[in-house]
Amino acid sequence: MVGEIIAKREFSPLYIYLDIGFLLLLAGLLIYKKKYLTVIIGLIMGVTYMVVDYGMFHLIHNSRSISEGHSLFWVLLWMSMSYGFTNFVWIWLWLSKDEHLLEWSLLILLWWFVCPLISAQFTSADPIIIQRTTSGYHGTMAIMLLVGYLGVIIYNLWQKDKQKRAQILWMLAIGVLVQFGWEAALLISGIRSSGFEGANKLQVLITNSLLETNLGMPYVYIIHVAVTSKISEQLKVKENKLSLTEQIKYLRTKKVSTTEGKM
Repeated sequence: MVGEIIAKREFSPLYIYLDIGFLLLLAGLLIYKKKYLTVIIGLIMGVTYMVVDYGMFHLIHNSRSISEGHSLFWVLLWMSMSYGFTNFVWIWLWLSKDEHLLEWSLLILLWWFVCPLISAQFTSADPIIIQRTTSGYHGTMAIMLLVGYLGVIIYNLWQKDKQKRAQILWMLAIGVLVQFGWEAALLISGIRSSGFEGANKLQVLITNSLLETNLGMPYVYIIHVAVTSKISEQLKVKENKLSLTEQIKYLRTKKVSTTEGKM
């Protein structure tokens, strides 16, 4: 049944400590490259993930459970800061069409793939098993997805200047691929939906990739446009502030520059 999907993870405690080290490294590299605004957005979204995961998924819907001997609060705090920070740092860099987008993307995807393999080999501790059901809130998420993209569609139909229309395909690509990269890495490494049949694992992969991060993309896009039209990555107020539509036009025409050439 589409309405009920069990998202389950099984990993060693070492995975948490290694990942915390990576988060510090990622934040340090972003600060080194003076991506201060990106770091702040990542931290804010990490806290937001915790509020949603612990507050809504656990306290309100009671959909979260964890194996005995482990603290649901502290594990969820790490998970929320880990994927909340990493996902939205990556999304912000995509929306900004950062010149080092290739390097940031490879770093994040590489870590998501190798961390569970390393932690699985170099620990003998009992695994942490955490899971959540989805029937209590996927309908609400679907409404948020509908409202967000409906708003963008109506705006584009109303906007006569093609250069000032929101990049819907760009939003969809980011929203789906960021979550897909995360879900695929968890699935390949054996963390996601351990013990479930292949069809159920595939259902989790597809449904979460289409819904869970993607539902927020129209809202994050508007926030990104509004913030970057006024504030630089170095947290300086821009002298030549652009209107929202002019900032959309600027971002639309901007190309992704990488060490490999233009994208």
